[in-house]
Amino acid sequence: MSDSPGHCDIADPARWAQPSLAGDGHAHLPTSDNLSELDSGTSTRVRRGGYLLAETILVTIAVILMIRFLSRGSISGALWGWALWFVAPAVLVAAALVPTIIRRDRFAQIGLNVRQIKLALLAVCGACAVVFPATYAGLWLLRHYGLEPPLRVVLPESRQWLSWVVYQFLYVAVAEEVFFRGYLQGNILRLTDTMKWRSRVDLAIPCGRWPAPSGLQNWVSILLSAACFAGAHIIVQGQAASALTFLPGLILGWLFIRTRSLLAPILFHGLANTCYCIMIMALGAGAIAM
Repeated sequence: MSDSPGHCDIADPARWAQPSLAGDGHAHLPTSDNLSELDSGTSTRVRRGGYLLAETILVTIAVILMIRFLSRGSISGALWGWALWFVAPAVLVAAALVPTIIRRDRFAQIGLNVRQIKLALLAVCGACAVVFPATYAGLWLLRHYGLEPPLRVVLPESRQWLSWVVYQFLYVAVAEEVFFRGYLQGNILRLTDTMKWRSRVDLAIPCGRWPAPSGLQNWVSILLSAACFAGAHIIVQGQAASALTFLPGLILGWLFIRTRSLLAPILFHGLANTCYCIMIMALGAGAIAM
């Protein structure tokens, strides 16, 4: 992200500083000269926010439509089917990184330092301990009453399990989290941060670099990114049951906020896809062989 004053970097909590103080250690209301500068800064930030909003909407729509075209286009053949495994993730990653590079913004960290790895592992273990037993219980109940799981899966052949699991982690999880959490949710946090900054200026409250996003900002970003995540699955997969991906989308968004990195969402995403497939196979329902 940019280093302009007041621009919140979600990937680096250390950059969230408290409002500046006067020399006597007390916060003072801005003078008329300061307010003029604030008005100019506000106009610039609002304009940038408008550009960012337009960019985010257009990029998201374009990516979803492109993935749908790639998965349901007129191109056919075994070679294209294998190529699609790599083309679709590449489109998601490029759509996330290219606009960010053009904007000269910083992108969310993967989170490969020791502290972030520990935090990510703890958060993922806690999420798995809560979500996976509940998911299995729900699938078992559906099976018990003769109902099919709402989300069917395509099981790999016995000799392809390893490559399938690697693909789920290195391509599906990485690509989708880079786009939906790193790009989309990150931009939502930037936009809500802009609105928060503007409201403080309008109230003539001393400004500077603002603290970390509030709980409301965090939940707005989680809800909106999860809704887009589910909407993308509905459009690409062409089934209303894909709306259920909104629930894991909430967890993935929370993990991103909790750890301030992409490592935890990537790990949980890969584990969730793999474990759901294993649960379906163990219960013998809703599975389609490749």
